[in-house]
Amino acid sequence: MFTGLIQSVGKIHPRGNSVSVKGCSPFEPICLGDSISVDGVCLTVTELVPGGFIADISEETLTRTTLGLKSKRGGHVNLEPAIRLSDRLGGHLVSGHVDGLGEVISIEQTKSAWALKVALMDSSFSRFICDKASIALNGISLTIAGCYKNGEEFWIAVIPHTWTNTSLKYLSVGELVNFEVDLMAKYVESLLRLTSDNPFHKSNISESISNDWLKSHGWH
Repeated sequence: MFTGLIQSVGKIHPRGNSVSVKGCSPFEPICLGDSISVDGVCLTVTELVPGGFIADISEETLTRTTLGLKSKRGGHVNLEPAIRLSDRLGGHLVSGHVDGLGEVISIEQTKSAWALKVALMDSSFSRFICDKASIALNGISLTIAGCYKNGEEFWIAVIPHTWTNTSLKYLSVGELVNFEVDLMAKYVESLLRLTSDNPFHKSNISESISNDWLKSHGWH
């Protein structure tokens, strides 16, 4: 698990069936088997190199995320090591399992921030988009400032610190970004979608949780 608070900006390059990632010096030491978020994609360290690591990567990951294209051109990537249970959760819980891709529609500098507008390539995830919701873009924990077209498009106010210390400053209009919607929202949706023909829902929720049950467990 990650927090979406980027600790370094590095570069990614292809290396046979693997990728080479450099730029980990700010949070070294790293060890074999460590999980590191690379532009929001959770990768496992399989080999150590000076200032970085090698990671195996599947064809699916290369095609379903931006890492394939970025590795070919030696692109900049956001890096974050996995959190410890004792760490502060300054962003939000990010799994490192990318849901899909978004396209940068516009980038506008304002007096105090950068307004970044993104369109989801897969509209089925628009149900998780709403004002003030959390979302990870290229591994960065961000807050949605506004949305359009029922959540298929949204914009984010990126503060100067985030803009300067992540790879967002290298983005251009038309470029693709990895996105991961709020993990908690997906869990809530899964629970709410339980239907009356689901045995678990019927026997353990609909029948057992009642006013009397709540009162007997201290809810008044």
